[in-house]
Amino acid sequence: MASGRNQVIALYRMLIRESQKFPSYNYRTYAVRRVRSSFRENMAVQNQKQLEELLSRARESLSVVRRQVSVGRLYGAQKTIVEDGGPQ
Repeated sequence: MASGRNQVIALYRMLIRESQKFPSYNYRTYAVRRVRSSFRENMAVQNQKQLEELLSRARESLSVVRRQVSVGRLYGAQKTIVEDGGPQ
């Protein structure tokens, strides 16, 4: 089970890192929040079959996030007030 745990943690870290690459603040914060909540929600799963299904779904989500980050970089995103540090 330790290798399964390490696999889950590595996948979680990859999803968080990729989500933080979104150029848009709103997409970035939404993606990070969804990753965290999804992993917390399924933290107590013990069934091996269900765990494999969740890992498979997370890998698919990782590939979707990577594609969306690439597409997002093609189009310039304006920085919001939150990112700029507010009005001077």
